[in-house]
Amino acid sequence: MKIAPALLQQVVDHALREAPNECCGFVWLRDGVAIEVVEVENTTPSPFRFEIGPKDLLQLADADEDGREAIIYHSHTRSEPRPSQTDINFAVNWPGVEWLIIGTAGEEPDVRNWRIDPDGTVTQTAVEVTADAGV
Repeated sequence: MKIAPALLQQVVDHALREAPNECCGFVWLRDGVAIEVVEVENTTPSPFRFEIGPKDLLQLADADEDGREAIIYHSHTRSEPRPSQTDINFAVNWPGVEWLIIGTAGEEPDVRNWRIDPDGTVTQTAVEVTADAGV
């Protein structure tokens, strides 16, 4: 994924603003380049988990129709930005969707992107921050 600094900052700011609870949202891509960040409500505000409401989840189902791809983002406020077992279990419902996780437990936010395969295999993927991406 390529993302402009301003869009990445929007995601990080959302994570910091919602702490100590986890935040969640979508990064919309076109051809692997971030074009928009959409913050959504964590319907179960908690430092340990997030939940995206059904209305917001419907946006994921519509993404392919207009050529967009989605990355689901959320924060980890008490652990490193690596998919938890809860994340892996949830990802089974959204094969092919990557997961951007913002860790806010350290001194500086730590952002990592992940692919979670239906069999539960977790692979870190690149986040390229570039001024000529998408904005």
